[in-house]
Amino acid sequence: MLDARPVISTHPAPGPVQPYLIFPRPEWAALRANVPQSLGEADIATLRGHNEPVSLEDITEIYLPLSRLLNLHVMATRSLNSMVKSAFMGRPGVTMPFVIGIAGSVGVGKSTFARLLQAVLSRWPDHPNVALVTTDGFLLPTRELEKRNLMHRKGFPESYDLRQMIGFLSALKAGGRNLRVPVYSHEAYDIVPDRYQVIDQPDILIFEGLNVLQTVSEQPFMASDFFDFSIYLDADTKVIEDWYVKRFLLLQKTAFRKPGSYFHHYADLPEREAGQLARDIWRRINLPNLQQNILPTRERARVVMHKSPSHAIDTVWMRQI
Repeated sequence: MLDARPVISTHPAPGPVQPYLIFPRPEWAALRANVPQSLGEADIATLRGHNEPVSLEDITEIYLPLSRLLNLHVMATRSLNSMVKSAFMGRPGVTMPFVIGIAGSVGVGKSTFARLLQAVLSRWPDHPNVALVTTDGFLLPTRELEKRNLMHRKGFPESYDLRQMIGFLSALKAGGRNLRVPVYSHEAYDIVPDRYQVIDQPDILIFEGLNVLQTVSEQPFMASDFFDFSIYLDADTKVIEDWYVKRFLLLQKTAFRKPGSYFHHYADLPEREAGQLARDIWRRINLPNLQQNILPTRERARVVMHKSPSHAIDTVWMRQI
């Protein structure tokens, strides 16, 4: 469960306001209200990640209530912006993209979560254009990481082009058109030269990455300054490590076998050695990054979604102060 945090009742006794409303899965599922099921088995099959089971029940009980909450926030933000600009400036407000930040550890399932959330939110008629950008595209190219001796720090805050990341988010919120985001290849483990994802004024932008809630930056702004809502995907650290190792072993049998894969030289390792290697990578790189840079930002998220060892979200923490 959430580390070093007291259990807070959803119906606390009178006294100081508690920082979180806590919803066990059944209580959270009830908040779906009358939101219709919008995805089918075929949709889910194309969106789930490696070794990450997702069911229609998960969509119904977790994603639909979340989409309802986010829809309310989107519509309230639009209404407020329009009202304030009209009343204060005497001119109609311009609708800007509603930005949702999604943070969490390597291996916790952020990518699958973000894809599913994008699919569910895009079914709402109020905001059908939902774009998804991952911070991988803002990683420094391999040649630059090698030049700075940062390959062993890939994923740490210093391995990103923060100026470019903040520039993109700033331009997005300023109403920029046809903004280009570099494309990252997990197979090549590098930025793809001269390839870009084009983002053109979506209704909602989901911005997913390890350190999107970080508070330390050399830039005058941080990524989270541009967020309208933020979500942290959480699980016990040992559980995430086990997921990471299982995913590594699965990729060893699939993606690593491609000749162009950066990790092709690991493809023929015996399973025992591959598992040991995965745990070593986790403990040398991903665990320190989680402990030093990612986990400390969890309290900044508006919603924390905790996953059980089965990958199912079992508890939702919603910050109220």
